[in-house]
Amino acid sequence: MKEFLNTQARRIFRKYSVPRWMVFLSDATIAFITFIISYFLRYNFESAAIDLNLAFRQSLVVLGVYCGFELIFKSFVGIIRHTTIRDIFHIILASTSSLIFLIALTIVSRRVGWYDTLNIPLSIMLIHYVTINAVLFTTRILIKMFYEMVSMKPVSKKNVIIFGAGSMGVIVAKAIMSDTSNDFHIIAFLDNNKKLQHKSIKGIQVFTPKKLTPKFLEKFQVKTMIFAIKDISASEKASIFSFAVNLGLEVLEVPGVNTWLNGQLQLDQLKKIKVEDLLSRDPIQLNMERIADGCKDRTILVTGAAGSIGSEIVRQLTRFNIEKIILVDNAETPMFHLENELQEHYGYAPLRTILGDVTDEFKMERIFREQQPEIVFHAAAYKHVTLMEENPYEAIRVNVGSTLLLTKLSMKYGVKKFVMVSTDKAVNPTNVMGASKRICEMIVRARSISVGNTTQFVITRFGNVLDSSGSVIPIFRKQIEDGGPLTVTHPEITRYFMTIPEACQLVLEAGFMGVGGEIFVFDMGEPVKIDMLARQMIRLSGYETDKEIRIEYSGLRPGEKLYEELLTQEEYTLPTYNPKIKIAKVSTLDPESVISNIHGLLCSYQTISEFELVDKIRAIIPEFHSTNKKYSDSADGSEPVEVEIYPD
Repeated sequence: MKEFLNTQARRIFRKYSVPRWMVFLSDATIAFITFIISYFLRYNFESAAIDLNLAFRQSLVVLGVYCGFELIFKSFVGIIRHTTIRDIFHIILASTSSLIFLIALTIVSRRVGWYDTLNIPLSIMLIHYVTINAVLFTTRILIKMFYEMVSMKPVSKKNVIIFGAGSMGVIVAKAIMSDTSNDFHIIAFLDNNKKLQHKSIKGIQVFTPKKLTPKFLEKFQVKTMIFAIKDISASEKASIFSFAVNLGLEVLEVPGVNTWLNGQLQLDQLKKIKVEDLLSRDPIQLNMERIADGCKDRTILVTGAAGSIGSEIVRQLTRFNIEKIILVDNAETPMFHLENELQEHYGYAPLRTILGDVTDEFKMERIFREQQPEIVFHAAAYKHVTLMEENPYEAIRVNVGSTLLLTKLSMKYGVKKFVMVSTDKAVNPTNVMGASKRICEMIVRARSISVGNTTQFVITRFGNVLDSSGSVIPIFRKQIEDGGPLTVTHPEITRYFMTIPEACQLVLEAGFMGVGGEIFVFDMGEPVKIDMLARQMIRLSGYETDKEIRIEYSGLRPGEKLYEELLTQEEYTLPTYNPKIKIAKVSTLDPESVISNIHGLLCSYQTISEFELVDKIRAIIPEFHSTNKKYSDSADGSEPVEVEIYPD
C-alpha cells in the first residue's frame, strides 16, 4: 500500500506543480494572518487590549505593501518542491523591503499626523517580520521534504566519488543532493588542492587523489567516478581517466557549461567518457597564418578524398579561402555521403567531386589538364596489412602505381606542392603494404631531386589514427556489442595512435612548412598496448574483463609487427618550429635509378609469381623482411632477383 501511494505521489509530482498565482495567494494569506497573530503575540493574547478594527485595517496595509514587494522580487515564482537558497533569498528580500517601507511609512505618518491606520507599532512589525519569514521558510521546506520523501525511488544508490572539489564539483554535488530521484550517493571528493584536502564540503570529505586505490574503492563499494574539473590540460585529464578506468571505475564527465539547460546542470547530461578521451593530448598549436597563405586562392586536389584521412583533410581545408577543392576517389557511396556533408555544413566551399581510379593514367591526366591543381594531397592508398598480404599485386598497382603516376603528372603540369600521406609501417617494413608505402616514399624523394623539377614534394609519416575505418577501435566496439570475445593478436603488441583531426592538422602544417624533399615525422606520443586498449574499452562499456567479456589472443597475422617504428636505424630527426613535427634525415638516393627500377617493377609485376614479386620488392628495399610464412621460400640470403631498367 505504501509503495502504491509513493508511486502515485511521484506520478502526480512529475505531472503537476502548484501554479504561481496560487503560491502568490498563499503567501499573501500568510502575510495577512501572521500580522493578526503578531498583534495577539504583542498583547499576550489579551483581546480586550486590541483594537480589532484598527488591527484589521493595518493588516490590509501590510498585505498591500508585502504583495507589492513580492511582485517586484518574484519570490513566488520558484517551484516549491525544488526550493533553493536563491528562492529563500528572494523571500527575505521581499519581507525585509516590506519592513523597511512600513517603518518609513509609520515614521512619516506620525510626523505628519496621518490616520492611525498608517501608524503601525514598531514592535508588531518586528514580530510580524520574524513570524512571516519563519512560516514561509517552514512551509516551503516541509513541502520540499515531503516531495523528496515520496519521490524517493526504492532502489539502492550507486556510490560515487567526485574528482574535483572546486566550483564545478560543488555544482555536481548540489545537483545530486537536491534531486533524490537520482541513483547517486556521494562518498567523497578528490582534489589535488591541499587547501581543500581533509575538509568537508556540504558534509562530504575531501581527500587527496592518492586515496584512489583498490582498497579504498572496495571499502566504500565505489563503482563510479564523476570528473568535475573544467580547467585542465587534455593530456592530464587523459591520464586521470586512464588511471580510473584501469581501476575498473565507470567514469562520467560533466559537459561544458554552455550545454547546460537554462544554465542548470542536469544529471542526465553527465556523459560516459570514450576511448578517445583516454588517448587525447593537448591541442595542437597550428601556424594558421602559414596554412592560410598556402591555401589562399589555390586549386587543391585531394586523392582518397572519401577515406578517413582524405575526408578530414578536405574538412580542414574548407576553413580557408580556397579557389576550389577537387575530390577524387573511386568509392561511390562514401563520396556521395561526403559530398552531402560538405554541401550541408560547408556550403560555401567550392567543390568538384570526381569518381575515378588514381591509377587510371588517362583519367588522371584529364583531371590535371582540365582542373590545373596547384596543390596535391595524396591520401589514396590500400592500407590494410592482412588484405595486402593476400593481394600483393594490388598493393603495388594502387599504392606504388598511383604515386608514380601522380608525381609524374604533378611535375608535368607544374603543381606547386605535392604532399604524400605515408605510414609508420613503411619503416623497416615486414609486410607488403608497408613495403609498398616505403617505395612510395622513395618515389616522392626521387622526384623532389630530379633534374628540372619545380614541384615541392613532401612526405608526412605517422601511425594509426583513432576510429578510422577498419581500425582496431571500431572492430573492438562491434565485438563488444556482440558480447565478445575481443580478438587481440598478441598480449605485447603496441601501436602509435592519433585522432583523425589531429593527424590531418599536422599534415596541413607539415605540407605548408615543407619546401621539398622532407619526410615529416609526427610526434605520436607514447605507444599504446592494444591489450590494454581492449580492456579499457570493455570497462568503458560497463563490463568486466574476463568475466562478462573475454579477450582472445589470435597470434600475429602475416606481415604484422609487435612494435611499429617511426624511423629506420639510419634515420634521425631534426626539430621544426612545431614540437609535434620533426624532419627525418635520410640517406641519399639516385633519382634516375629509383624511378627506373620502380617503373620496371610496375611493368612486370602482373606476369610474375607472388614469391618473385616479393623478391623484386626486396631488391628495391633491402630492409624489407617479410614475416609472412607464405613468402618463406624467398627468404633473406637468397640471390636477389634482377630488376630490369625501364625509362620513366
